[in-house]
Amino acid sequence: MSTAPHQHRLAVGIDLGTTNSLVATVRSGSALCLPDHEGRSLLPSVVNYAADGAVVVGRAAQARQNKDPANTVVSVKRFMGRGLKDIAELATPYRFVDEPGMLKLQTAGGIKSPVEVSADILRALKDRAEESLGGELVGAVITVPAYFDDAQRQATKDAARLAGLNVLRLLNEPTAAAIAYGLDNGAEGTYVVYDLGGGTFDVSVLELTRGLFEVRATSGDSQLGGDDFDHRIHCWAMEQNGLSRLNAQDSRLLLTRAREAKEALTDHDSTHLTAMLSDGQMVDLELTEAKFHELTAHLVQKTLLPVKKALRDAKLTVADIKGVVLVGGATRMPQVRRAVTELFGKTPLTNLDPDKVVALGAAMQADVLAGNKGDDEWLLLDVIPLSLGLETMGGLTEKVIPRNSTIPTARAQEFTTYKDGQTAMAIHVLQGEREMVSDCRSLARFELRGIPPMVAGAARIRVTFQVDADGLLSVSARELSTGVEASIAVKPSYGLSDEEIGRMLSESMTHAADDMTARKLAEAKVEAISLVQATQAALEIDGHLLDAAELGPIQAVLDDLRQHLAGSNADLIRTTAEALNQATVDFAGRRMDAAVKRGLAGHKIGEL
Repeated sequence: MSTAPHQHRLAVGIDLGTTNSLVATVRSGSALCLPDHEGRSLLPSVVNYAADGAVVVGRAAQARQNKDPANTVVSVKRFMGRGLKDIAELATPYRFVDEPGMLKLQTAGGIKSPVEVSADILRALKDRAEESLGGELVGAVITVPAYFDDAQRQATKDAARLAGLNVLRLLNEPTAAAIAYGLDNGAEGTYVVYDLGGGTFDVSVLELTRGLFEVRATSGDSQLGGDDFDHRIHCWAMEQNGLSRLNAQDSRLLLTRAREAKEALTDHDSTHLTAMLSDGQMVDLELTEAKFHELTAHLVQKTLLPVKKALRDAKLTVADIKGVVLVGGATRMPQVRRAVTELFGKTPLTNLDPDKVVALGAAMQADVLAGNKGDDEWLLLDVIPLSLGLETMGGLTEKVIPRNSTIPTARAQEFTTYKDGQTAMAIHVLQGEREMVSDCRSLARFELRGIPPMVAGAARIRVTFQVDADGLLSVSARELSTGVEASIAVKPSYGLSDEEIGRMLSESMTHAADDMTARKLAEAKVEAISLVQATQAALEIDGHLLDAAELGPIQAVLDDLRQHLAGSNADLIRTTAEALNQATVDFAGRRMDAAVKRGLAGHKIGEL
């Protein structure tokens, strides 16, 4: 309990970005970003490690990037919760350490994990906030991309703890932007958050109703961002000057000039792109806004596909959307704003700085969670980006929590044993949209032991999935008759890349028909194998109840079914299994009569 309940608790929102990071707070009811001593809100997400143990963060580290690239870590966010194999194709100057789990980097200051690098960035933001606010923070809300998976979210929380921050909540970046606009403007209705950053694109559909923020759907393209627009100008400049190849230094220079030209065209109709290459050749070109639009029209159109997909997932049309929120520096490009305006038939909301809007929304959420109740009472409902489920017999995926489910959430489903006398069950937790286990991503495995030995199908095992407000998963399994229980907090060593998540969603749609065919075959085989085993066991115990003429047809159908199980015709397997069921109806009746006689033998009527 606070000794001074009237006192304002110091809490902040942090946008831990790939390129830049920010920290914001609420003062006198308004959210604002906290600047450094020179009045700059943006902190470059760059850390330099020196041999003497010195750690430099931000602009000072950025200044060392060209001279000391191997020890200056940039864009560490793309390494969070990932393994060495996940980033094998990235061209970087870093020396990676080949260890199990999340990758690590060899620097002059020692071996550093992405969690430690992120912690150094967060620590710098924490110090800035405490100095500016004049006290110790009670907690922080930290934003993450909507498509961050379980491991990447956990790595972010670990970095915050390492930096000495109490994490009040992890908040999806598009949701944070909606909070900033929703509360600032008192808006209600269905909104789209269009978030075009330097390297990725995210879109979310949100329902705002009387203080309730509900995320209806999310989508995106993890390989599309402002960098791609820079690259198109870069390629155009090379073509105009007849350049086929550049060294690394010249390529970096031309990309920098391309980015500057892109930014200049935000406010001007034309600009000059000028660069002196290392061989003395001069690049001097005029780039007009119209030409830039022509060069990048296909990139702008690529952003609209995920928007349309998110609307389909939310079962909405463009007419249902009340407003569009623009997030990310790349949304300053005029052609992007025109395309969004044309698609939705309305001018997007741009009155908040797209670089700061995520941090501002996080600060508002932090203020509420810290207990600083203002005039606004509101509730936030986020969603999970990919379905969660487990493996069942035949290598099938049973979805327990479907994607785009509102979190926090808990769902349970009952399963049973496959074999007689089974006393343990392996629980394999999966993430993905495909029907087969081999096409989904494994999250964790654990075992439930101590199941009472019963006939197959008699035991009742309830498996419960729980996803907390941060999007982190825990799974438990309980045998209902005995109460024996096992559980696991899902914390894999490293997670999916944004590209893999996008690929999994895309493949789930592309292969939907093939997946259903494979599932149908697998289910048919599981049922048929169970029937074959049960029939064989019954014949071994009570085969004497049948004469040779009666046993022959049953054995023939049994042999047919075994033969069909080696094939891939699900309909034939099901038809033959049904034929076996029909062939054994009379045999099953005789077994029942024999069992009753055995049960009554030696007992008097009065005893029964």
